[in-house]
Amino acid sequence: MTGMELRHHLQLTAPVRQALIDLYRDVRAPLLHLPNYRPAVFAERLERHGCEPGFEAVIGRDRGQAVGYAYGNTIGPGDRWWSRMDKPVPEELAARPTLALKEIGVRTPWRGTGTARRIHDELLAGRGEEQVTLMVNPAAGDGKVLALYEAWGYEAVNEVRPNPEAPPLIAMLRPIRPEGSRP
Repeated sequence: MTGMELRHHLQLTAPVRQALIDLYRDVRAPLLHLPNYRPAVFAERLERHGCEPGFEAVIGRDRGQAVGYAYGNTIGPGDRWWSRMDKPVPEELAARPTLALKEIGVRTPWRGTGTARRIHDELLAGRGEEQVTLMVNPAAGDGKVLALYEAWGYEAVNEVRPNPEAPPLIAMLRPIRPEGSRP
């Protein structure tokens, strides 16, 4: 992991799009048979997300090889992210400037090495929003993924089922940076 390079992408250009799709196929390989995880469905979501306000992706490369990614965009109080929650979201949460972390993944050989955390933190480092939210399948990795996000400071705030083919998810939230620090 000595050669890790983290690159920011503010536009979904054709090479960035292809790199994200290739990474997704590898990272999500065991799930690609499920309707909501099919690469074509991911590509459609990616196209939509790439046009949303505040889009940013970080791709990690180790010795030139793409090994992981994270991307998200800014959401506001009226965003459908909030409206799909099972329970009403307190206005004080939805009104704060928020980064929705839409996807994060790392190829198997780099899991457990801190690569996902480095990519995650790099994405958050320059953001101006106050908080970051994500959705996680509580069953993913036998609950290990949920526990990982909790270790990163996220707290469960709601439940959501983004679409009928999606598994039930847990919406999580945390401040982008500790109190008093600035981007």
